[in-house]
Amino acid sequence: MSSVKPKFKSRKTSNLQNIFAYEKYWAECYGVSEYLPHSMAEMEALGWDSCDVILVTGDAYVDHPSFGMALIGRLLESQGFRVGIIDQPDWQTCEPFKILGKPNLFFGVTAGNMDSMINRYTADRKLRHDDAYTPDDVGGKRPDHAVAVYTQRCKEAWSDIPVVIGGIEASLRRIAHYDYWSDKVKRSVLVDSKADLLVFGNGERQITEIAHRLSRGENINKLDNIRGTAYMVKHQQKNWMEIDSSRIDRPGKVDAVVSPYKMVDQTSCSDAPSSGDSQQTEDEDGIIAIPLKNIVKSLDRERSVIRLPSYERVISDAVLYAHASRILHLETNPGNARALVQRHGGRDVWLNPPPYPLTTEELDQLFELPYKRLPHFDYKGKKMPAYEMIRFSINIMRGCFGGCTFCSITEHEGRVIQNRSEDSIIREIEEIRDNVPEFKGYISDLGGPTANMWRLACDDKEIESVCRRLSCVYPKICSHMNTDHGPLTHLYQRARKLPGIKKVFVASGLRYDLAVRSPEYVKELVTHHVGGYLKIAPEHTEEGTLSKMMKPKIDSYYEFKQMFEKFSKEAGKEQYLIPYFIAAHPGTTIEEMVNLALWLKENKFRLDQVQNFYPSPMATATAMYYSERNPLKKLSYKSEKVFTAKGEKVRRLHKALLRYHDPKNWPLIRETLRGMGRNDLIGDGDKQLVPAEEKRKSSSSKRSYKRSYKS
Repeated sequence: MSSVKPKFKSRKTSNLQNIFAYEKYWAECYGVSEYLPHSMAEMEALGWDSCDVILVTGDAYVDHPSFGMALIGRLLESQGFRVGIIDQPDWQTCEPFKILGKPNLFFGVTAGNMDSMINRYTADRKLRHDDAYTPDDVGGKRPDHAVAVYTQRCKEAWSDIPVVIGGIEASLRRIAHYDYWSDKVKRSVLVDSKADLLVFGNGERQITEIAHRLSRGENINKLDNIRGTAYMVKHQQKNWMEIDSSRIDRPGKVDAVVSPYKMVDQTSCSDAPSSGDSQQTEDEDGIIAIPLKNIVKSLDRERSVIRLPSYERVISDAVLYAHASRILHLETNPGNARALVQRHGGRDVWLNPPPYPLTTEELDQLFELPYKRLPHFDYKGKKMPAYEMIRFSINIMRGCFGGCTFCSITEHEGRVIQNRSEDSIIREIEEIRDNVPEFKGYISDLGGPTANMWRLACDDKEIESVCRRLSCVYPKICSHMNTDHGPLTHLYQRARKLPGIKKVFVASGLRYDLAVRSPEYVKELVTHHVGGYLKIAPEHTEEGTLSKMMKPKIDSYYEFKQMFEKFSKEAGKEQYLIPYFIAAHPGTTIEEMVNLALWLKENKFRLDQVQNFYPSPMATATAMYYSERNPLKKLSYKSEKVFTAKGEKVRRLHKALLRYHDPKNWPLIRETLRGMGRNDLIGDGDKQLVPAEEKRKSSSSKRSYKRSYKS
């Protein structure tokens, strides 16, 4: 196999092409548009006879870098392409998908900044009647499973035009996935939508290459070697070494966790292939299957593909579903990830390795494109909550290495933090100050997916390129992680001293277990960037639940709280921490929820808004929820069972315990406590959870508890 050229560029190569270094497409001569057109009249005003690319989105068009379609659209415009936007089209027919005419190159389709099902339904599967990404917050402006619906309408409108799907919905549904709203495992969205190509993760590298290659006349079916893309194939590709996923992480005996920094010769395990399995074989399609013992140390990872259990197998076997999820998450580091393949009926969904992160130079250029920073003028006078929330905020970075199992940031943006430069961030603050209407001197947020991960990274690039840890901070912060918040502290100081800037807030989620490593950072944050309240997310107090979330122990919260109160007092400010918690997370027992409620009462927290666990597509906790197994460990049919709150009543109880102070919840909590034999928690004492009834009602509470909450 040494004679076979790698299909993808190695992580070690330094010649990755800058996404802004492509030769511009000929239509560059049309210049920059005030807004990307979303009507034929706007196109004609620009002198266009057609669009090269048409982007279809479930969000209303806001020309701001926090909105994915604006960002991708402006990027393609900077490459010289004429880009139009069809936003929130009526999906009942294909006619609204023809309003900009026929695109010359392709349609780009996304559900918007959110998965369409999460956007339309609550965690209790109830229909929402609002939509923050729609003018005047009106609900119902996008269909369920919007990516598939929009793609089908694009195909109906122009059957000969390629459709490329992307964004969060496509990214998190790229393989067979559990869909909470139908309570079923669904096929890859690539199969259901019949799109030509799927872009996963942040899509700038992929979409730029796709556009330029199509503009040179390449066929969409030949674009099979772009990182961060997935496509359908009837036959496996030749000259690839195929590895059954069970050879890497066999659903058999549970092994101890091994070092993530080296490939381990698993042939020492008792379930390794026998010597009789040692000969490689090649099938008629040229796929080479090599036993694990021959490939662990010498495998050409650039030409290997891991076969996940098929869609047909995972829908009938929850343990295999959890196994497939585990393998996908282990293969997300761009430095060492291998291609993945999963059978759906008679065809394969083929996923190339993840894209390489953007450099600081590229990210700066991307965020400094000529955004109008306003909703399209058609929406003048209408309020859009999502825009109102971010209009004066600055995104300073991408990615998250926290690995929280209930969160999908890592699966979409990756674990490697992508940083903007300090100068670029300052220039954006000045742009808002000088040009955005109604700016009063307050930057609402200087952050990102995690506010304080800017410029934090592994201190050894070789280790980073081979690491397979799911989190750099759990169960403890990795010794190779640089946790110096000095550069971020300096950024905050520089930003707040700008002329015309009254205050710079930090409202993004804060990783407080990292923050406490830098007391000077905490002091700067608390003294100058908190508006009386700071929201943080311990998520739970009990170690059993926290271990399933991959969140730090509650001790970290106490350490940060002590610093927060100390520096608030020194600054002469009365400020408070507002903790967030999740109810009904997989692995959370009723006993643990009761303990959390007692903790809340002891600390005098009365939560107004609480959230039940939301099983979003592809999250590790979603695999835990569906399979009732723990994919953070090697899986077997005898391995750890995870208690999962699935029924409506038990989920309602979890939520009620977070609001122990609400009289509406007292009857349910009393019934539960009696069923648990915890009558000592009913009464008016400081260490009792809910008051006693005036007249106790008889009940077979113990039987009810066991039947309702432990079955």
